[in-house]
Amino acid sequence: MYDFSRSLGDTVKSTRYQRGLTQNQVADMADIDVRTVMSIENYKANPQMKVLYPLFRALRIDARAVFNPEMERETPALQQLCLLIGDCSEKEAETLIPVVESVLSALRTKAGMDI
Repeated sequence: MYDFSRSLGDTVKSTRYQRGLTQNQVADMADIDVRTVMSIENYKANPQMKVLYPLFRALRIDARAVFNPEMERETPALQQLCLLIGDCSEKEAETLIPVVESVLSALRTKAGMDI
């Protein structure tokens, strides 16, 4: 049987660091006890869904990072971008498409000039 505690702890800790959050802040955001966050990050917890769900939502963690760690993962920035887009309404997505296209075009043009 696979032990998820290491991939869970590593994912929570790295995401928390990446977002510049303390364990207390994460606990507050997910409405869980800070000792639970500490236990998860130290591979000593086997949390129930009622803990995992708000924790993953608060940190915007893709569950695949924990439950399928052998999968080739996207970079953290791409994961975050996908999660943000996934939370958009249809109207928001329609509004964002031309903005994203424009920004990408500008970035790619600039990158081409830097060569």
